[in-house]
Formats: sequence, structure tokens, C-alpha cells
Amino acid sequence: MPASVRPDFEIFCRVVDNYGDIGVCWRLARDLAARGLRPRLWVDDWATLLRLCPQAGSSGAWVSGVELCHWEDDFRALQPGMVVIEAFACELPAAQLEAMAALPVAPAWLNLEYLSAESWVADCHLLASPHPRLALQKRFCFPGFEPRTGGLLREPGLLAARTAFQGDARAREEWLAAQGIALIPGALAVSLFAYGHPQLSSLLGCWADGERAVELLIPAGRMAVDAAAALGSVLQPGVPLQRKALRVQVLPFLSQDDYDRLLWSCDLNFVRGEDSFVRAQWAARPFVWQIYAQQADAHRVKLEAFLQRYTAMLDDDAAAALRAFALAWNGLPDKATAMPQSPAVAWPGLAPALPRASAHAALWCEHLATLPDLCATLAQIHKAAVKS
Repeated sequence: MPASVRPDFEIFCRVVDNYGDIGVCWRLARDLAARGLRPRLWVDDWATLLRLCPQAGSSGAWVSGVELCHWEDDFRALQPGMVVIEAFACELPAAQLEAMAALPVAPAWLNLEYLSAESWVADCHLLASPHPRLALQKRFCFPGFEPRTGGLLREPGLLAARTAFQGDARAREEWLAAQGIALIPGALAVSLFAYGHPQLSSLLGCWADGERAVELLIPAGRMAVDAAAALGSVLQPGVPLQRKALRVQVLPFLSQDDYDRLLWSCDLNFVRGEDSFVRAQWAARPFVWQIYAQQADAHRVKLEAFLQRYTAMLDDDAAAALRAFALAWNGLPDKATAMPQSPAVAWPGLAPALPRASAHAALWCEHLATLPDLCATLAQIHKAAVKS
């Protein structure tokens, strides 16, 4: 597709070594392209994009129907899209704003906000803010967990593909085998993706000393390095490491589609940030979310808001166990004691609740699937922009 074609969507993502933000934007762009729309994605961290999308090559490449551009290129050389998305308040370049304002009809300009389960999000979704100098108006698009928000990223066919995969034991075995993984029959399969954790060693020790076998699968990256250090050994793809009841296996770096299959293959998933957090919910399996930490524990409000929403239909004991472990994993103290609990101490409470948490995860996924998805929301905004 020629670069001269005006894109339907132009997405700007400016981050430094943050797979979550670029991961969200790359997934969003791919989903839009799969629906027949033309997206252009600008990123500043090309090295991170290349890990997620090795086919990207250099700026100006087209991959999966997405035009990929480096943030350092000349913004004035390309016509702004019909809908311009400023991802996560990254602030558009001045040249881009001037080009948008110079058009006969200004593009629809959205600030794609971080996902939150807080109640105020619905009231702020699509609120407008005029530019102080230019004839432009920005609206704030909030992904969320209720109908009055923008919804969650969910590409068409995702849940059907997941259901088919999880219902086919051979498909799971073959996919794992392709990653160099063979699971221990009857073991609790756990995936681990996190920012890092100071008490990882104690949790690994808890699993090693436990009665049930735990198969820990770690995508290559920081957590594989941290786990190796905690175990005092070397971890590499294709070479399992056994510590009593715990066996640890490292997977090669996974594409987004293969990471989905990892989540679908496990009984419990540890996830972080936003992209893997959402994908864990579509996996319909229990998960533990490590939220991005903020100063003065400001992230606690966001974590509590989600846990309250997520556990509303879960029985009290299982909900309390899930909440206690989530707080412990995030290093947050229980308000009743004001003391943080370690994940190893909280694990014996969560482990017996996992069967109930698993049934609940499937129901939660079904509930989320009744809500509009984020790309459908954006497509409606694009449709209105075209009409104007």
C-alpha cells in the first residue's frame, strides 16, 4: 500500500523500553488493519518494536497492513490521519499539530488513556478539551470494563480461537512442544511475566516445597534472569530446571499471538501492566496482576478498583484469597494490619481457591465479551469523522 494514502488512523506511541505501551499500540494497529482500516503507527523505540515485530525492518515498512514509522522522521512529509491517536498522553509533535490544524477539516484527535476500572472513567470517556492556540479539539478515550467506556482490545475471532485451542489437548501439546516445552502430567502450569519481584525467591521456594508439582513457564527476558538468580542456576530455553516439586522452563521470546497461546495453556498466569493484563482476561484462566507501581502507592486505588469489580461474583473465601495474594504480589500492605504480606505466605490461601477462581475467570470473560471492544469504538469515531 503506498505511503501517500491518507491513513484512517494515525497512532503515536512515545515510550522508553516499555513493552506494554508499544505492545498495546501494535496490537491496536493490527486489529484496526484486520478490520479493513488503514493505520499508521509512530514509535520512538524502534528496537522494542523490532522485538515485537521483527518484520518491521526500517521506518516506512508495511507489516500486517500497518504502516510503521519512526518518531524521528519528518511528520510534515505525511498527511495526518482521519483519526489521530495520542497514546498514553505522549504529546503530539508541534509539526503534527500544525499539519492537523491546516487541514480543511481537522482530524478527530484522541488521547488514548491507560486502562482503569475506577468508577469515574465512564463519566470522563470522550470528554473534549480545546487546544489553547489551534482550532483543534482533543477527546479522551478511556478503555474500560463497562458499556460507557471505550471497552477492551478484542479482535474478532479471538475467543473462538481460544476456545478451540483450549478444547484440543493435542493442539496445546504441539504448541508447547514447538517452544521446547513438555508439561508434567497433573502439574499446575503457571506462566510468569512481571516487572521483577524482590520476594520471587521465597515464592519459588514455597512452590518447590509444596505437595503439588508446579510447572513454571517463563518467557525469555527479565523474569527468566531473576528466576535464575533466585535459584542460583542458569536458565535457558529447552533446558528444564528441577527443584523438588518445582520445575522451571524458559521459553524463547514470544510474538503477541504466541504469548496468547501461552496464557491459554496455563492454569494460572502472572501478568503485568496493561497488554498482558487484558490478554489474561481473554484467556479465561485465573491470573495475578502486577500493576505498574506509582509514588505514594497511588496504584493501589487502581488495583483495588479492579479487584472489587473482578471479584464481585466470586464467593467470599476465594475473593479474599485472590485479593490477599494480589496485594502481596504488589507489595501492598493489608489495611487491617498495615503490614505487607509476602506472596509465599499468601500462596497457601490462594492455591485451594484456584478451581473456583478458574470457573469464575470463564464467567468474567463471558461478561466482558458482551461489552463493545475498543476497536469497534474507534471505528465508530472514524465513521463520524468521515461523515464530517
